[in-house]
Amino acid sequence: MELKITRWKRYGHDRLYANLPDGTAVGWLDVKTGDITVLVAEYRADVIVVLTDHLRNNPEPVPPQKTPRMPEAPPLLPPLTAADDLAANRPGESLRDKSGPGLIKRVVSQLLRRPTEWDSWRKGLKGEQRVGAELNRLARHGWRVLHSIPLADKVDVDHLLIGPGGVFSINTKYHGKRAVWVGDDSAKVDHGMPAPYVRKSRAEAKRVGRVLEHYCGFPVPVEPVLVFVGVTDLKVVATQLNVRVYQEREVAALAPLSGALTAEQVEHVYSVARHRQAWSQVPPTATRK
Repeated sequence: MELKITRWKRYGHDRLYANLPDGTAVGWLDVKTGDITVLVAEYRADVIVVLTDHLRNNPEPVPPQKTPRMPEAPPLLPPLTAADDLAANRPGESLRDKSGPGLIKRVVSQLLRRPTEWDSWRKGLKGEQRVGAELNRLARHGWRVLHSIPLADKVDVDHLLIGPGGVFSINTKYHGKRAVWVGDDSAKVDHGMPAPYVRKSRAEAKRVGRVLEHYCGFPVPVEPVLVFVGVTDLKVVATQLNVRVYQEREVAALAPLSGALTAEQVEHVYSVARHRQAWSQVPPTATRK
């Protein structure tokens, strides 16, 4: 007996039915799995033959495979020159070139006990030097350290620590003989007005991450760190805990961290970070995917 084949697609199913001339279904085949179900035992042999022959003579078209999208290669930096090598920067490099007030102005300011901008620079330099010395000691633990990373908008990153535990963007604050309180977004010195140290540290770390990932082509974890120098007391009450807060001698706690970057990735990130031209433009707004 001649069986007719009809196709039925509904509710996610795709079947080929074998029907008698009067339209009665006697069996069907699941197109997705190739399984045959016989509904009327009398027609078992006919059902199997007609359905397998139909499938053999009318193979299912294979959907075209999408060509995988190849990831874009990260941009290349020009060959590193001595002028562009930030590895030569000393801690506080950007503050060393600041020209202070003349002798007379300094004497008058001291007599009047009037703080000057130079006083702020001098304290900032002292703080970066002390923190830089602590960070340089981590080199023996496989870490790379850079100081005074100049950014495109005339600001700089005080220190970058790069190693097996990831990348740390370190912001140094000198507050000699002061007490410091640190919350989720700001800090207070001697109960004074809130300063946006924490918020700015987070923004700086995100900016550093965008630059490094842009040129490395792989995810680079960057954490913000605030280091206070010379303080008499440091109280951290932050609940978000997304910015590390230390006194200068406590940065050694970063030394044993690992598992974020391989040794090869550490050297790759360091080769990008030390190149002045990597930082000379405003970074892209989003990290590479």
